[in-house]
Amino acid sequence: MFYFINKDIDFKLSGKLILKQWLNNLLTERGFSCGTINIIFLSDEDLLKLNISSLRHNYYTDIITFDYTEDFNKKKLIADLYISVDSVLKNSLLYEQPYPQRFESELCRVIVHGILHLIGENDITKVQKQKMRSSEDFELAKLSKYFKENKIVISYK
Repeated sequence: MFYFINKDIDFKLSGKLILKQWLNNLLTERGFSCGTINIIFLSDEDLLKLNISSLRHNYYTDIITFDYTEDFNKKKLIADLYISVDSVLKNSLLYEQPYPQRFESELCRVIVHGILHLIGENDITKVQKQKMRSSEDFELAKLSKYFKENKIVISYK
């Protein structure tokens, strides 16, 4: 089951059912299932603190993915995806996402990026980064019809 959680941030997300269906379809198509995946929205500062304390990285990022999937059942995913809403907003403007709703598009890109990491995709080398971007684009194309129908609405102050 996917859970969307706000951590000390004024952030509202509707269309959660659509996002859950999209993500479950992605996992099913790739031979995985969802145990419990928490998608936790927080501020830049809170994610920076988590990045420093957990990974010893002293820099801002848009997402940190913690995989808790148990070794005996690697196909049923258990994880926390921590997403900085501040960074997503900045990146949506910086990267000029092509969809009508730039922030929503970037947020979905970051979410799917975390999910792709969980199923084994990496983005360390140039080739891996290109493959990751291609996978993100492929999965976002499946979701784009929902953007056009304005079924996903996000409010962030």
